[in-house]
Amino acid sequence: MTAFFALTTSLLWGLADFGGGLLTRRTPALTVVVVSQGLAAVVLGVIVVATGGWSDAGPRLWFAVAAGLVGPVALFSFYKALAVGPMGVVSPLATLSVAVPVGVGLFLGERPGLLQVAGIAVAVTGVVLAGGPQLRGAPVQRRTILLTLVSAAGFGTVFALITEASTTVTGLFLALFVQRLTSVATGGAALWRSVRQGAPALPEGGFALAAL
Repeated sequence: MTAFFALTTSLLWGLADFGGGLLTRRTPALTVVVVSQGLAAVVLGVIVVATGGWSDAGPRLWFAVAAGLVGPVALFSFYKALAVGPMGVVSPLATLSVAVPVGVGLFLGERPGLLQVAGIAVAVTGVVLAGGPQLRGAPVQRRTILLTLVSAAGFGTVFALITEASTTVTGLFLALFVQRLTSVATGGAALWRSVRQGAPALPEGGFALAAL
């Protein structure tokens, strides 16, 4: 069952990468972050109410708040990298985020088995091979690589924090909801400041044009 969830997550993550990459080429990355996190908060809020997730509220939710503060930075860096660099390089490199939760697990005393170590090695090799052809075929800006690595570190930190934020399935939904609310507040404040400084919040013509 764990493998099924992992594969499903990988599929959804890939679809989100593709959609986010297209949007950020037409819409400011910060706007994409705020809107996507807001929509996710609405869906998760409905799930929390339907499952009674409020009963799992407790001190652990502060980990979710921390994840909500880190998340917008990771997402902004990732979407910005997709906007200025090739998706075939950015997406594989971003999956290096797994190194953070793995490192935290090792620090806390977890010891993966031989098969798990082999899986991690294969995954890292796949990342290098997936990004390699474009890295050789066309120059990639150093800024793109830096943004992608920042996003990978941020995503990995979010994964580790959310792991600590809940111990049950309903608690997980609540933690993700709190994380998204915090992300919307943080990203919204950054977007407001950006607009005050003269940056556009929408592409010319609004979201209707961005969707074309």
